[in-house]
Amino acid sequence: MTKPIKPVTNEKPQNAAVEAVKDNTSSPVVSRRKARLFQLSVGIMLAAFAVLTFFVITVPSFAIDLNITLGLQSINNPVFSALMTFISWVGFSPQSFIASAVIIMILFVLGYRWESAAALVISVIVPLLNLFIKTLVHRTRPGADLINVVRVLSDYSFPSGHVMFYTGFFGFICFLAFTLLKPSWIRTVLLIIFGSHIVLVGISRIYLGQHWASDVLGAYLLGGLCLIAGIRFYRWGKTRFFVHQPVAAESKPVK
Repeated sequence: MTKPIKPVTNEKPQNAAVEAVKDNTSSPVVSRRKARLFQLSVGIMLAAFAVLTFFVITVPSFAIDLNITLGLQSINNPVFSALMTFISWVGFSPQSFIASAVIIMILFVLGYRWESAAALVISVIVPLLNLFIKTLVHRTRPGADLINVVRVLSDYSFPSGHVMFYTGFFGFICFLAFTLLKPSWIRTVLLIIFGSHIVLVGISRIYLGQHWASDVLGAYLLGGLCLIAGIRFYRWGKTRFFVHQPVAAESKPVK
């Protein structure tokens, strides 16, 4: 009597995701040191953002902001200009909504169910938080009388929504790629694409005259805190709800 053949499934997404949330510390002492270092880093970022926000509210303008913008806009290179325009273009609607939706759907289809859910939460929370802080601070954008403004925007300036979204959402995608995928050209390409957008978006927002450098710095700080919170949320939920999540079936070779 032959035994029934069990269906073959691809366990790689599930196993990789579970391994990504395991604690690999070698001893309680190392764990405590890492925890203290993490708490210190978060505290410094929070304090820096609070101080910067206070100065942005109380001081009308910073001379260093103007100098940085004029310095960047002095770069007269069509390739650099096109790159800066493209980097910022991705962050405007509807491109940003389409890009995030496609990425979330790809994660879901590949079997990374909790990863797609966490990415969806981050893609919603980060813009809402940015809108709340902008309304609270109500800082006006750079004026065309001082610098070259490629396109005048009507909403508030601090912190930069592009930078916050790229740091929070694209940063989370970089985290997933680094932790869930084995070293390969695919992982390298993903890290380069999303990582370069995070790094260059701050420069592009200043170069196009739509944000001051202080707007960008505040967005990197707050976006970094959102990224940390998103990773903590992902790890918290992964070990509780999605350890045995369904995974994508392994494709069969075509005969």
